[in-house]
Amino acid sequence: MTGHSERVVVVGNGMAGARVAAELHARGEDLKVTVLGAEPHPAYNRIMLSTLLTGKIDESDVELAEVAGRGVDLRTGVTVSAIDRATGQVRTDDGDRIPYDHLVLATGSRAVVPALPGLDPEQLPARVIPFRTLDDCRRILALAGTARRALVLGGGLLGLEAARGLALRGLDVGVVHRVPYLMDRQLDPAAGAMLAGTLAGLGVTTHVAVEPTAVRADAAGVRLELSDGRSLDADLLVLACGVRPDTALAAAAGLAVERGVLVDDRLRTSDRRISAIGDCAQHDGTLTGLVAPAWAQARVVAQLVTGQDPQARYRPRPVVTRLKAAGIDLAAMGDPTGGPGEELTFADPARGTYARLRIHDERLAAAILLGDNPSVGTVIQLFDRGHPVPTDRRALLLGRAVGGAVAAPAASPALMPDAATVCQCNTVSKGALVRCWRDGARTVDAVVAATRAGTGCGSCRDAVAGIVDWLSRTDPVEVGR
Repeated sequence: MTGHSERVVVVGNGMAGARVAAELHARGEDLKVTVLGAEPHPAYNRIMLSTLLTGKIDESDVELAEVAGRGVDLRTGVTVSAIDRATGQVRTDDGDRIPYDHLVLATGSRAVVPALPGLDPEQLPARVIPFRTLDDCRRILALAGTARRALVLGGGLLGLEAARGLALRGLDVGVVHRVPYLMDRQLDPAAGAMLAGTLAGLGVTTHVAVEPTAVRADAAGVRLELSDGRSLDADLLVLACGVRPDTALAAAAGLAVERGVLVDDRLRTSDRRISAIGDCAQHDGTLTGLVAPAWAQARVVAQLVTGQDPQARYRPRPVVTRLKAAGIDLAAMGDPTGGPGEELTFADPARGTYARLRIHDERLAAAILLGDNPSVGTVIQLFDRGHPVPTDRRALLLGRAVGGAVAAPAASPALMPDAATVCQCNTVSKGALVRCWRDGARTVDAVVAATRAGTGCGSCRDAVAGIVDWLSRTDPVEVGR
């Protein structure tokens, strides 16, 4: 990336592709950016599909605000069939050849369809639907309108969000998970068991430590056969069995591929004229699969391609997972499987509350907070910024007010430090929101449009609204630091 690229082609119009196009457009007035998206829709927020499933929002609410402007040629419903690295062109399924000076792969990932009798990945039964795309969501909603019972295969983050969404629509929902406890990538067994209890109270039954063995589906319904001899019947089966990076195009072009397309700190592939970002990219042995890293990668690529910052490098930030499901408060961060350091745990099954902290070298190495815990904001800030934890460990664990490097959540945002990160997805601080307000943004929508806070997973939207409301009642000149 020399900073002199004039023709940039982006393959993929998902959350990563749309963001890198917007970042390029904002920085490179002389660039000609072409975005090729296989899906026929404008770019949309995939993370918000689970909220769409609940009926609380409609499709217009999941559309991304990244608008193609002058110098951006957006083509939807176009599939790239090959990359010709020798001539610097991509070929599309309609026979077009599009030249590039720099190519950005944002091909994302595909839903995993488990190898089970009765499931053909190329032609799934009508009542068996992966939960990955807007079209998938539309099909689920169409069936859910007349369904009474639904099954979700997969007890990870996405599966539980889908299950809760369907339960809110009045369906009897069951979740089948191979592992002995839910969300095994983020939680420990105790938290997983507590979460199952919370879900049971919300109308979602869980079946853990059991393997699916076959699927029988016809026009009347779906039957899922299990390894313990049981069978579960439903009107709809949702597949939430994980995703696999879509690397076929890169591999066919001869780029270095392992689980994902290999990239360096500049997000360059084995071909210096080609970058990869988002779900399809593998950086330092790691796949992301989350929006915050993808958007950070998009910013780095734009800085390098336009020459705005030739020293820009991608540096992964600590990942915080939030479960977006009504009636469930869950935050998980770090490796739940253990490691060096002191462990603190508190469980209150009657209230559905669980907290576990792992502290190493006076820093928070991992945490799980399930249920109502007033210290969740403080814990996230400590983990995200790597600040020392307060002396009173119990304050973090039990949610009492704490002192130290990060202020505890309080009734007034005035007590939040300006450095506190409000939006994890876009790394927007409270100070940035205050500055935006002072620059003239006077509504939540205006602040969101200017800072992008709340446009990722959406979990911080209430916090952004709270800060805007506080600012509207406070003389901006006297806003406290």
